[in-house]
Amino acid sequence: MTKKILTIITYLLLGSAYAQNIKTIQLRPKHNPNQYAPIVRLGEVLKLSFDDLDADSKQYQYKIEHMTHDWKSSSMTSNQYIEGFEQNEIINFSNSFNTLQPYTHYSVEIPNQNTIITKSGNYLISVIDQNYEVVFTRRCVFYEDITTVGVAVFRSRNASAANQQQTVQFSINHPDTQINNPSQEIHVTLFQNHNWNTVINNLQPLFIKPQQLLYNHTVETNFWGGNEFLNFDTKYIRSSSLNIAKVERKNLYHSYLYTDEPRADKTYTYNPDINGQFVIRTTERDAINEQADTEADYSIVHFSLDAFEPYENKNVYVYGAFNNYELSENNKMTYDSNQEIYKASLPFKQGFYNYSYVTLDNNNTIDLHEVDGSFYQTENEYTVIVYYKPFGEIYDRVIGVGNGYFNQNR
Repeated sequence: MTKKILTIITYLLLGSAYAQNIKTIQLRPKHNPNQYAPIVRLGEVLKLSFDDLDADSKQYQYKIEHMTHDWKSSSMTSNQYIEGFEQNEIINFSNSFNTLQPYTHYSVEIPNQNTIITKSGNYLISVIDQNYEVVFTRRCVFYEDITTVGVAVFRSRNASAANQQQTVQFSINHPDTQINNPSQEIHVTLFQNHNWNTVINNLQPLFIKPQQLLYNHTVETNFWGGNEFLNFDTKYIRSSSLNIAKVERKNLYHSYLYTDEPRADKTYTYNPDINGQFVIRTTERDAINEQADTEADYSIVHFSLDAFEPYENKNVYVYGAFNNYELSENNKMTYDSNQEIYKASLPFKQGFYNYSYVTLDNNNTIDLHEVDGSFYQTENEYTVIVYYKPFGEIYDRVIGVGNGYFNQNR
């Protein structure tokens, strides 16, 4: 969905043996379960949770590191941005109850009484195993609410891609903050649907007004609109549903989705989605009930994608927030020449999931819309993060966050 061709760099993290057994990683605001992005005001709480399918009691620790606006290690030491400890053991864990797939559910709130974050900015949270190896990492942002960021999304004015792209324009209003040199002191990050792989950086304001910066770009902030995400719902794990053709019980439940068709050559059809995200829920429990953390079971979900012939010199992947938009052997599809379809089978905790299909070529470049198409009508969410580092300051503060949604009536 981004206009840029993206290189696959960070996906190698999933290659470790531990990562194979870690599932359903969530990092979300504790008091707002309907907000999927781990972006909160400084002082508010994020909750990190995950399942270990080994179903034993491992000693996991979390580590928090302050980062620059472009996600490099900050020059600050931990005692400059944390009161307490930057690394601590995760002591809150419990075993699954009455599930075919046993697992151990871990969770930790950040900040907490042992780790108080005192500076705004980008933070990288790492989970470390008993061998002091990083199992996985997640990004989050703590911001100061001292500017107002207005975001508007329009159909692209690019004549060659007006039917496929969207343009994002935004303003930064800073009545109480003195910005002397915006090109040096301000950095902005813009991305689509909470997917850091779509990020656009290095944007400069087109107009500088007293107490206001305007980013009314018409080309630099173009995104491919993509398509509405596909979805499935396994809260009723024993029965089929709208998008699940059949269910079988073996050692685990197996949910077989209806075969999807490529949508690149089809017309746009509105289909409500949650922009690639997922919600854990069961028949009796929902995402805001903590008992779903240990009472929701796992099933093997079988995906299939219709393809008369395989994509030449490309691999196809199932794509979504369920694994942080990463590509690995786990979500890679295989081509069945007899049935002329791509197949993949992945374990999912009970819930409602969005997903799409993407391709990866031999140069490790990813195409987010080759399979599903791209349409300007697609309802997407865009996020703008404003970083401020005046002359003499040692770190990038986050002084504002704005969100905007595409409206077809514009």
